[in-house]
Amino acid sequence: MNVSSTVWIVTIVVILGLFVFDFFAHVKTPHEPTFKESATWSVVYITIAIIFGGIVFWQYGATYGGEYFAGYVTEKALSVDNLFVFLIIMTTFAVPRQYQQKVLLIGIVMALVMRGGFIALGAAAINNFSWVFYLFGAFLIYTAYKLIKEAGEEEENEVQQDTKIMKFAKKILPTTDEYHGDRLTVKIDGKRVVTPMLLALVVIGFTDILFALDSIPAIYGLTTEPYIVFTANAFALMGLRQLYFLIGGLLDRLVYLSYGLSLVLAFIGVKLVLHALHENELGFINGGENLSVPEISTGVSLSVIMGILIVTTVASLLKTRGDAKPAVKDGETGSPVLGDDTTAASTGTTSTGVMDTERDSR
Repeated sequence: MNVSSTVWIVTIVVILGLFVFDFFAHVKTPHEPTFKESATWSVVYITIAIIFGGIVFWQYGATYGGEYFAGYVTEKALSVDNLFVFLIIMTTFAVPRQYQQKVLLIGIVMALVMRGGFIALGAAAINNFSWVFYLFGAFLIYTAYKLIKEAGEEEENEVQQDTKIMKFAKKILPTTDEYHGDRLTVKIDGKRVVTPMLLALVVIGFTDILFALDSIPAIYGLTTEPYIVFTANAFALMGLRQLYFLIGGLLDRLVYLSYGLSLVLAFIGVKLVLHALHENELGFINGGENLSVPEISTGVSLSVIMGILIVTTVASLLKTRGDAKPAVKDGETGSPVLGDDTTAASTGTTSTGVMDTERDSR
């Protein structure tokens, strides 16, 4: 895939431009987006991603077009799982609902920057060492095992991790427990301190690093083209803020999502190991010669991934349809409120009080 420097620059500028537009059009003025606003812009960004995939098909052929869509679907699915973690972080820090958009957008931009670094490192490693595919494959299979093993304990594990990061941040940063609008820092008694908004961003930043460790090897299992890896990640992250407000109420109903994602990661892990065996250069395996093993095509990969995600989603919704709670409408915005904890977060002014209350309730 021959991607010129000009194409790279134009692509990055367009993606950054979309994030800048998103900030000034929707985030700069604090508000809680309505269901209609979230749905409309979710569709817009998904449409943009599909159009871009069509351009890849047109310019570079069906193989690369298929790789892009397989990567995009995989990264989008992993991003939905990330939304659950974001919801926990927002609740833990009692981020007011009208300011959550800012935290999410900045966190998403941080994620894209960090993933860009991981993508560059991954590309360099793959170009120089074919055995890296063994490591990626083994890591994804191990991650899939961990997902299944820890299924149902995600919230507890995430809260414990968030608390550790917060305690560490408070040790090295002067902090206040009070929110001051959407400001990240504020002066109190002549001393500059950080607000819970900035602490929430710090936790999201650390969490994004962990997300990248899973997502980058996963997409490199579907394509070795850095351009496709980067754009699939960028378009999957784009619109994630709107998706957070759109399907937040459904997250608790996706009870089999972890199992579905574990199957996807395990499948891609096996695909990577097979590819590594096909390109084998390790002397202690078959004398350093390539092995004649079947390789999984992009079309098969896309079909398997889509099939797993569809079955997982449908099974989850069927399993929890009797547990579904009617959405509570917010009086000012008309958007669904995501349960009691999140409602408390929308009106709370401190992070400490909510965390103490949650700890007592457990």
